[in-house]
Amino acid sequence: MLDKTFDPKTAEPRLYEAWEKSGGFAPTDDPNAEPFSIVIPPPNVTGSLHIGHALNNTLQDVLIRFERMRGKAALWLPGTDHAGIATQMVVERQLALSGNLSRRDLGRDDFVAKVWEWKAQSGGTIVNQLKRLGASCDWSRERFTLDEGLSAAVRKVFVKLHKEKLIYRDKRLVNWDPHFQTAISDLEVEQREVDGHYWHFAYPLEDGSGEIVVATTRPETMLADTAVAVHPSDERYKAVVGKAVRLPIVGRPIPIIADEYPDPEKGSGAVKITPAHDFNDFMVGKRHNLPVINIFDDFARINDNAPPEYRGLDRFEARKKVVEAFEALGLLREIEKTRHTVPHGDRSGVVVEPYLTDQWYVAADVLAKPAIKAVEEGDTVFVPKNWEKTYFEWMRNIQPWCVSRQLWWGHRIPAWYGPDGKAFVEETEAEAQKKADEHYGRPAPLKQDEDVLDTWFSSGLWPFSTLGWPEKTGDLARFYPTNTLITGFDIIFFWVARMMMQGIHFTGEVPFKRVFINALVRDAEGKKMSKSKGNVMDPLELVDEYGADALRFTLTAMSGQARDIKLSRQRIEGYRNFGTKLWNATRFCQMNGCARAEGFDPAAVRAPLNRWIVGETQRTAAAVTEALADCGFADAAEGLYRFIWNQFCDWYVELAKPLLSGADAAAKAETQATAAWVLDVILKLLHPVMPFITEELWEKTADLGAPRPQGGFLMTAAWPDLPAALIDPAADAEVALIVETITEGRSVRQGLNVPPSAQPPLLVVEASAEQRRVLEASAALVQRLLRVAEVRFVDAAPAGSIPYVVAGATLALPVADFIDIAAERTRLTKEVAALTADIDRTAKKLANPDFVGRAPEEVVEENRERLAEAGAAKAKLEEALTRLGGAAGA
Repeated sequence: MLDKTFDPKTAEPRLYEAWEKSGGFAPTDDPNAEPFSIVIPPPNVTGSLHIGHALNNTLQDVLIRFERMRGKAALWLPGTDHAGIATQMVVERQLALSGNLSRRDLGRDDFVAKVWEWKAQSGGTIVNQLKRLGASCDWSRERFTLDEGLSAAVRKVFVKLHKEKLIYRDKRLVNWDPHFQTAISDLEVEQREVDGHYWHFAYPLEDGSGEIVVATTRPETMLADTAVAVHPSDERYKAVVGKAVRLPIVGRPIPIIADEYPDPEKGSGAVKITPAHDFNDFMVGKRHNLPVINIFDDFARINDNAPPEYRGLDRFEARKKVVEAFEALGLLREIEKTRHTVPHGDRSGVVVEPYLTDQWYVAADVLAKPAIKAVEEGDTVFVPKNWEKTYFEWMRNIQPWCVSRQLWWGHRIPAWYGPDGKAFVEETEAEAQKKADEHYGRPAPLKQDEDVLDTWFSSGLWPFSTLGWPEKTGDLARFYPTNTLITGFDIIFFWVARMMMQGIHFTGEVPFKRVFINALVRDAEGKKMSKSKGNVMDPLELVDEYGADALRFTLTAMSGQARDIKLSRQRIEGYRNFGTKLWNATRFCQMNGCARAEGFDPAAVRAPLNRWIVGETQRTAAAVTEALADCGFADAAEGLYRFIWNQFCDWYVELAKPLLSGADAAAKAETQATAAWVLDVILKLLHPVMPFITEELWEKTADLGAPRPQGGFLMTAAWPDLPAALIDPAADAEVALIVETITEGRSVRQGLNVPPSAQPPLLVVEASAEQRRVLEASAALVQRLLRVAEVRFVDAAPAGSIPYVVAGATLALPVADFIDIAAERTRLTKEVAALTADIDRTAKKLANPDFVGRAPEEVVEENRERLAEAGAAKAKLEEALTRLGGAAGA
């Protein structure tokens, strides 16, 4: 007999260990099995499981368990990313704390050795956390972006792209982190809103005829100005375009140019142009062939290109000094307070500078074309489809991709420089040396490029490098292209696009056939989770409190909510109760002798109740199969919940009690066998979403269900494929009549505040002969479940009866003896009026564009939900009022 409750704390680790030991996570080696593969979005080796990981990996696991049970060779390939800057930061902090050392004190080789040491001891924590969630990855194939196989793939790709002239070295602006002294990607830049100032500076015209006023939030960059720009249509400046101003402090004459970039409506309409320290200015500079003067060093200190009194100053010290100098010169016209966004390094927390450096670039526009075409032609599809627009907008406007980073941890760029600076790009130093010796006609000393590659470069190869490319491995032939990628919308640009470009270029095929974009998990009020707000929900704490299954079901059930999931503990608790409900229903079946009869055929059952539940089981199996095959995770969860809780646990178990305790031995045996069969199917259908409790029930109830192989896990059982012929419309109609009679009757009682203790009769006023037969046969059941004194067949209902219609039959509950109908009508009318007023107020607010445009997103969403809830409540009250109006004799 099952224990009274399921204990996830003891069951989950035991079951996971058994699964892993069984080898069931690996794809079947049956050559006839259809391959189905997913590669995990590799979490950072420094990472720990957050709620976004929990959602993303739950959905992957649901899909892989589903396809595994469908008999496919299902591979979920796991691994971690070396996470260049994040990992380097962790180890640098440890060095600083342990001995006040920096990486430069150690030197490159010793520092990298320290990072590998840290990775061996502490890296990969997240892998064990994924196991706690139930992730059924094939851990025997686990990869790391810096393992030898992947490193070889990275070198080959870099060299091939370079030989194809699709990788090149160029001097351009990058996002520069002065703390780490490296270029960083857009994804690593955090835009923060800060209080600041606009300083309005006057630049005197070179000919002494006047001045032009420009405004800037970064006064220190004026030391690198090379022009002032105005819009060509701005009449105020037509006479001075082509003239020059003398740059204050520096004393350098710079031209006044006409360009589309300045906004005549903003400020004075004139802007300073600093090509070396602003991305927009850099493009203006290119259009007008302006000089590019860099005034910063790698630490964002002023360099020798500025006047002597500024050299060596920190950028913010230089800012103060520049403002003081303008004031002293009488050229400071205004200081205006402002609130504006300033880019910060997401890990260092310092202000990021647009910085002119020599970097390695990929010609992304060339690689993007086939990747765009692949989505246009449906070789890869996005789910939901609207994310294709985001993908296309980015890809069609893609810029050169800066792939070099000034770090020590990562894939070192396979480029070696000769004495004259010429680069030799080869997969090994020996090959580079050979090419250099041929070029110079003698042995030449070479020095390898100091930089490493952007982590997105190696993770962009993930779908094929993890399967063994460039070697022609069996895994690559069998599992590439992969089937489905599940990821967040925030890395469509940075990861999905990179994989599409590189996958197509190097294999000739798309890396995945479908991209499922999951939502963002927010708190119960719809606010983004953050440590500063104190609203972060730790998935591991939630697993400890509610069990992995409850969290998994919650995330799966809510995954259909567009961009945002509002997660609350109450929802998780509710789905834990769902698991408990199934557990209790299984215990009920055990206690009532339910066991699958040998040779049981669900198509041969005779009792209408059993024919009905068999048909509902088929419908659910078909709907859940279709939903999961289409990544309709929320639809699958909703269908499972409705069937298991409402139809099986509530109605079938309740309606089966008379059959299980009755004198008809054949009906009892059939019901016991049917219940056991349905439970078997339920456990299979629910397993991908709630693997632990279903596996435990499967193991503990082997005597109830189908014969199972020794040690056979539910995880590897066959997915139910039930014929549509199991549906019996006549049985459906019969059971529906009983269920709706009780359900609608309860609704009448509840809506009119009929006391629970009151037991009026249920009157059958009008019904077909078949309906009368069914209601007469089930009278005792209806009487008990609806809490009525009797089921009576009458020609007309007496005064004070509340009629309701079920499947064309007219029923009535005489309630005049239990409630004051007039007082009840007054109460309902007042409640409807109050809800109407609330609905009007909320609707008016939502119709106001100012409110919708300015209010926080979560506040707008809260009002929309309030409107929907009030509308539903009003409809119920109005229905009750209508029933009162139809009360016989009222």
